[in-house]
Amino acid sequence: MTAELVRGQNHTLPQTRLEIRVSAGSPVVAGATLGDERGTVRGAEWIAHPASHRVPGLEVSRQAAADHRLAVDLDALPDSVHRVTVLLALPTGAGRPGRFGAVAAPFVAVTGLDGTEIATFTLTGLDTESAVSALELYRRQGVWKVRAVGQGYAAGLAEMLADQGVAEAAELAASIQDAVASGLARSVPPPPRSPEGERVRHPAGPATTGGAGRPPASARTPEPPADPAPPQPAAPGGPVNYAHPRRQTSAPPPPPPAAPPAAPGQPAQPVAGDATGWSMDERLYNQIWGMFEDLARAVAAYRSAVDFAESRMDQELDRTLSDPRSRIGGAGDRARDEARAKHDELTGRARDALERDLAQLAAESAVVEPALPAAYAGWGNPVWHGYRVPMEIPMALRIGDLHLPEGIGLRIPLLVRLPLERGIWVDSGRTASEAAAATAGDQLRKLAMETAVALAARLLAVYPADEFSVHVIDPAGSAAGPLAPLVSSGVLAGPPAAGAEGVSSVLAHLTRRVDLVQMAIRAGAADALPPDLDTGEQLLIVNDFPHGFDDRAVTQLRYLADEGPSVGVHLLMVADREDARAYGPVLDPLWRSLLRITPVADDHLADPWVGHAWTYEPLRAPQGSRVLEQVLALVAAARRSGRR
Repeated sequence: MTAELVRGQNHTLPQTRLEIRVSAGSPVVAGATLGDERGTVRGAEWIAHPASHRVPGLEVSRQAAADHRLAVDLDALPDSVHRVTVLLALPTGAGRPGRFGAVAAPFVAVTGLDGTEIATFTLTGLDTESAVSALELYRRQGVWKVRAVGQGYAAGLAEMLADQGVAEAAELAASIQDAVASGLARSVPPPPRSPEGERVRHPAGPATTGGAGRPPASARTPEPPADPAPPQPAAPGGPVNYAHPRRQTSAPPPPPPAAPPAAPGQPAQPVAGDATGWSMDERLYNQIWGMFEDLARAVAAYRSAVDFAESRMDQELDRTLSDPRSRIGGAGDRARDEARAKHDELTGRARDALERDLAQLAAESAVVEPALPAAYAGWGNPVWHGYRVPMEIPMALRIGDLHLPEGIGLRIPLLVRLPLERGIWVDSGRTASEAAAATAGDQLRKLAMETAVALAARLLAVYPADEFSVHVIDPAGSAAGPLAPLVSSGVLAGPPAAGAEGVSSVLAHLTRRVDLVQMAIRAGAADALPPDLDTGEQLLIVNDFPHGFDDRAVTQLRYLADEGPSVGVHLLMVADREDARAYGPVLDPLWRSLLRITPVADDHLADPWVGHAWTYEPLRAPQGSRVLEQVLALVAAARRSGRR
């Protein structure tokens, strides 16, 4: 039976390998400290946080998120550790809540590896605090217990760390928040949550680590049992459940397609659109996000299992080497062989479970990909051959593919919601990725601009005619070649702006639009907008930033990046960050506000659940295909006919 704790209450833990699940109403930073008998943290190496997410026996998330899973193996903690304190803090930054009183009460659950809840605690009564010690696991007379703490700190993470005896707590807190800001900047935006608090997703079999935890008690609704989530390979996993009982939306959906009957003892056959939703497009969107989360958690379970096997082998080898009796009669050799055999068995079972999940997800991908609408499909999908300019805006747009090294052949479409919630930056610099390092600088800049043009073409293609306009700033005129499809088709709002005067004119026009729409919204007078104001969505493509930009233009660009998305003005930048080094840290908020993608394969994006480094690959038309030009021609024709 689950123990629902209140502040100060404790409960005996029946096992030592645990998960701690955190569910909050907004992104929070999760960490943990290791304390000695007096609760003192002896140094930074005793703290697990996003910048250093693993210590012996403990692993936390590498970024801020609304849902966290912390893996704990109490037997693997150093002998001098008697207390594990779970910490939560609000990430700093403009527009983020500054106190826990402004967000839903966090909910924390201690569970076994099979997802069974042992103890729960809802952190109610918080107000001005921006950091809190949620609960602690402590050892008393050889027995581990959990205590609900709920001690908040108005001065934030630095005060909380200092209270536990951490030296240079302010500097450490600042480095943690910097790591969180960097992680949020590279993270793929998660799908929206339903009013019940559950993310649209589905549970994989026991081999994966399922979905996020339960919502706070204040917003909790009846739901199926928590997803099993073993981070260790205690038992081989079962098949992925294609029934997807927890890929859900807040409204009663039309029934999904029926799955073909499965043979006895075999997993159900995958079906495109078997998630819930009002339409097939919504069901496919939810299904793709479910596949994305399944793969993230399956790989997390595999990596954790391998780490556990290696840690266990190291501990057994250390005990063998420290025992003098192992030097007699070959006992040491036998112990070493046994330790390595256990390691190989555990990692082999974990790999088998992962490969089963990968095979089932690949089978699902094989039926989902051909069923995708144009907005979700790659350029090589036959759906583009029957393309027609849509009458409505789709839910989302595919901007590339993602994959992990464990499942190199399995591609997950990267879908972003429409209208865009943040701008996009196509990095034209020679980054640390092998593909970028192997590409000449000029070629990389050309590929970056071609990526931006293809993305702009997709946006034009999925919006109704005359509801999306594209402006281009190309100060030196260096992107004439890649821009040719947009220019020759006549879909641009005007010729690409060149020179300082062109840059100033376009920025002034879009800044005025943002100002006017914001004033109209605040005054509740949308009908008072000037008749010549284009109320459709606007996209600004900027090439070779900061070339051609003075200080005023840079300020206007930052303003558009911050304020534009909320009123329909979006930024698509093609830039090498190194070119803007002269501006120093003043541009850091600009880069962080944009979703960074690359013109070549690069493992820089993080998922919103586990924080894996996913390899991103841009969408490209098949070699020799003219699909992009044909689509733009249809968009231009629809616009001309609409103006008659």
